[in-house]
Amino acid sequence: MKVKRILVTGGAGFLGSHICERMVNQGHDVICLDNLFTSQKINIQHLIGRPNFEFVRHDVTHPLWLEVDEIYNAACPAAPGHYQYNPIKTMKCSILGAINVLGMAKRCNAKVLQFSTSEVYGDPTVHPQPESYRGNVNPIGPRACYDEGKRAAETLFFDYNRMHKLNIRVVRIFNTYGPRMHPFDGRVVTNFIRQAIQGEDITIFGDGSQTRSFCYVDDLVDVIIAMMNGPDSFIGPVNIGNEGEFTIKQLAELVVKLTGSKSKLIFKPLPADDPTQRKPDITLARKHLGWEPKIKLEDGLVKTIESMRKLKFEDWRPPTPNF
Repeated sequence: MKVKRILVTGGAGFLGSHICERMVNQGHDVICLDNLFTSQKINIQHLIGRPNFEFVRHDVTHPLWLEVDEIYNAACPAAPGHYQYNPIKTMKCSILGAINVLGMAKRCNAKVLQFSTSEVYGDPTVHPQPESYRGNVNPIGPRACYDEGKRAAETLFFDYNRMHKLNIRVVRIFNTYGPRMHPFDGRVVTNFIRQAIQGEDITIFGDGSQTRSFCYVDDLVDVIIAMMNGPDSFIGPVNIGNEGEFTIKQLAELVVKLTGSKSKLIFKPLPADDPTQRKPDITLARKHLGWEPKIKLEDGLVKTIESMRKLKFEDWRPPTPNF
């Protein structure tokens, strides 16, 4: 096996830390870069000290000068409470981060993969969402800093590919969950599990009829790595996620059941521009990468609940005042 020098931006985050772990275990030389705005070093604590792992504290909105073969660009606040806390910083992270990563990749002739998002589809009018759908995004709404930032980053990636023949990959990630999610990130899975474990009421925004599709992190990491190692003729964008569709109320009821909690469901107003339906069409991932998710929601939730029960919530600071 050829040992590759791999940079993972946002590498101490939820998804980034799983990519780092997988690459380290495969024997590659891994640089984890993170400014720890929304993540904590606890996610990579088990990797620190490994001879092929290095942590660099750095903000991708500033230029970086490293020699690498591959880049996984995962740096960006991804939970609504995080990215809305400092929307200008979020937009800078997506756009300046992409410019800096792409510039370095061009200089090193490195292959670079962009962690994009299902949020590029906004509140979709097409269901499920194929890659050909151009989305329904409010460019001046409270979620636009993330939605439009990620859309602009995709634009930059494809322009670098067209102008400089840069070897790029773009994946559009749908809702993902699993161990190492920040317990105070404000997402439904972590909110529901934390509230259920602590015996608090479970907060549902809206009437709970809005839908999401939840992909377990191991399945997602499999397809991200498959995309990086896949044919140069297929650069994306490609939807990655689980096609199983559940209402938010169904998710809450399942979490209560699996935790054995006596928590009650309470309902609050739905935030502005919150999508009512979200489900990926993963036809392209099946065709080009031979991938589809294997882990069922209930099985993945059991693993996530088990992981969160071991956490000391007081060791995890809510990253923004929104919580």
